[in-house]
Amino acid sequence: MAAVASASAPQAVDLLTFGESMVSLRSTGPLSAGGTLGMHVAGAESNVAVGVARLGHRVTWAGVVGADPHGEYILRQLRAEGIGLLHRIDAARNTGVMFLEQRTADVTRAFYYRAGSAGSTLGREDLDHALSAGARILHLTGITAALSPDARKAVEYAAERAAADGMEVSLDVNYRSKLWSREEARAVLTPLTRHASIVIASDDELGLVAAAPGAGPARTCDADAGADAAETAMATELLDRGVREVVVKRGAAGAGVHTADGRWEAPAVPVTSIDTVGAGDAFTAGYLSALLDGADVAGRLQRGALAGAFAVSTAGDWEGLPGRAELALLGSTPGGTTQR
Repeated sequence: MAAVASASAPQAVDLLTFGESMVSLRSTGPLSAGGTLGMHVAGAESNVAVGVARLGHRVTWAGVVGADPHGEYILRQLRAEGIGLLHRIDAARNTGVMFLEQRTADVTRAFYYRAGSAGSTLGREDLDHALSAGARILHLTGITAALSPDARKAVEYAAERAAADGMEVSLDVNYRSKLWSREEARAVLTPLTRHASIVIASDDELGLVAAAPGAGPARTCDADAGADAAETAMATELLDRGVREVVVKRGAAGAGVHTADGRWEAPAVPVTSIDTVGAGDAFTAGYLSALLDGADVAGRLQRGALAGAFAVSTAGDWEGLPGRAELALLGSTPGGTTQR
């Protein structure tokens, strides 16, 4: 029988998130060739939780882990980051595991072993305690909704309840093709946006939550203009649906935000890229942290870009994310520096 972890009565926090965190076994080369594997915690929601907590905010993560060393490792790592935990331990299921293979300098592949995992059993009853306490922002991702029917219902329940209770609801599409098809994702995530005040998506994910305008074969000279027009049309549809901010992540090309008041753009911070895994979550953490601090849209974009730069220029999903005092380390001294 599943054991529920004891927890004291929670207090309202700045950011609440939930989902599956896994053990990530990272290789530095082809897995088929063998070699040393490094053990890390992986999960989009816990990545964001770490990023926001390091920037000085109160954060709670809710989820389910197995009664195994992997689950114990995850809980220990998150506690060490100052994150409040409202978790359940499922003695009947294992904690999810993924292998992350650095196949080449430019290609990383993920192999999931999470079907039927403890984390996939997350249900609405696992969230009632945390939602009752309240939060300024509830952060959701499409990954959790893809894990199982129960997890999808939990996401839908949390989004509706949080919006009704006056919380900001942040929805990051975070599409994972190994978990579900684009058609399945679209059917679940599009209705969720009616509860979201902030929708976050990469430029190739926006069409999963808004209808992309029909287009014929692209002509080379019109390709960029056509893509920009399509993005604007999809963002406008989301704004008309009640979303306040549509945040579009473009990786090395920077990021943009659409609101009813206009559009803002920010370039990526130039750094030496080492590991791009987790960069989108880092951007999201920076953006939401700045929102919690009362920054304007431009300020949120700037902090998101800085956090993303820290992520890609250090190894690991979240290990290199900055503390508040470290934000000034990047962007001020081109070519690298040594502080003495």
